Amino acid sequence: MSLATATAAATAAATAAATVAAARSVRAPLPVLGRDVTVPLVTGGEVGYAALDYAASAPALQRVWDDVAAYAPYYGSVHRGAGYLSQLSTELFENARRTVAEFLDCRTDDQLVFTRSTTDSLNLLARALPAGCQVFVFETEHHAGLLPWQDARVTYLDAPRTPQQAVAALARALADRDPRGPALVCVTGASNVTGELWPVRELAAAAHAHGARIVLDAAQLAPHHPLSVQDLDVDWVAFSGHKLYAPFGSGVLAGRADWLRAAEPYLAGGGASRKVARREDGGVDVEWHAGAARHEAGSPNVIGAHSIASACKALTEAGFDSLVARERHLIGKVRAGLADVPEVRILSLFGDEAPRVGVISFVVEGWNSSHFAAALSAEYGIGVRDGLFCAHPLLRALLGSDPTTRGECGAPEAAPGEKSLNAVRVSFGAGTPDEHVDRFVTAVRELVREGAKWQYRTEDGRCVPAV
Repeated sequence: MSLATATAAATAAATAAATVAAARSVRAPLPVLGRDVTVPLVTGGEVGYAALDYAASAPALQRVWDDVAAYAPYYGSVHRGAGYLSQLSTELFENARRTVAEFLDCRTDDQLVFTRSTTDSLNLLARALPAGCQVFVFETEHHAGLLPWQDARVTYLDAPRTPQQAVAALARALADRDPRGPALVCVTGASNVTGELWPVRELAAAAHAHGARIVLDAAQLAPHHPLSVQDLDVDWVAFSGHKLYAPFGSGVLAGRADWLRAAEPYLAGGGASRKVARREDGGVDVEWHAGAARHEAGSPNVIGAHSIASACKALTEAGFDSLVARERHLIGKVRAGLADVPEVRILSLFGDEAPRVGVISFVVEGWNSSHFAAALSAEYGIGVRDGLFCAHPLLRALLGSDPTTRGECGAPEAAPGEKSLNAVRVSFGAGTPDEHVDRFVTAVRELVREGAKWQYRTEDGRCVPAV
């Protein structure tokens, strides 16, 4: 069977499945790997695992896995091989680039670079900043958007409490900058802590009005909502495959080509270099590629790129209107269930009515968050996240603690049963069945009202069941 035949067969099967799914109620989740996995409970027996940590890493779509499996026997080197499999792989890799650019609604002259992750993408852009560039970033960013700019002049903006405050604060900061130099704004599309949607279009307008550019961290936005670079008018967008149901080690940076073309390659090596020659003085002269290859040194992760393209197709075919409607249904269930437990406080910057994706963080009165998350896992088979979610300044602002206090991500900071400065995060998406969120809500209610059924202890900074 040829690659084209194998891929066509897998695509036809996935398209048929997507058509059936679209015809069902919006409550029907997309098929994902792991939906049949069972896990043991400390109280005895086993239960189907409820994966509610999508904001960290979403499970692979079945469609993505099928497409990767269909291609795998034909895997070959990209761009530099004359063999049949190398040519097929090169075509697949470049087709993936076009598919993802279409998914993002990029401009015709934008450049799309395959990276390892959102973090890698933003660090690449940080390396490409023009000399003297000033960066503006809210303290509410994930560390991937907060930390890469250390070599630039950075202005950190306080956490806003409304979308309008965010736009106004950015406009004031930009108005005070030196207008003669370049500037960049980095902003998230949806918070990895609160799930709240940020006013990206308005922030982009403010940035451009003051001669600045803007990069969108879409790690939490792309899996949940349609994303148009042109409609939002952002200059770059970055996201990760492992959040987009394609956990095969790839990410994307897409946007304006000029800064990327002018920058030194992110990594020096084969693929990024067009010509290399020895000089008479013993050194080496290098001519670098001008396109995306300039920042894709080494052997490209063709499977990772192919998996992202597959996920983009699957989400597009399923229809974001249906996916968003179903997610709102799940969000409503979780928020209503948590609101029914007075001891639970949901964390929010913009308030209860703010539009959001399926990411909800909360604290429980009298509970250490690591202890609570451990009990959800050990006694109910529910996987959530606890800690500071690689967004320490934002959590400090939401929890009302000293913003200069340092906290170790994931460490409990208190013994089981004691209050901590960490939070619990539940997150879900296109593959989440109703039963998982129903079980979660029931578990929260039971743990708060009846307490844990098991004893727990702290081990290596984590709360674990006592043996």
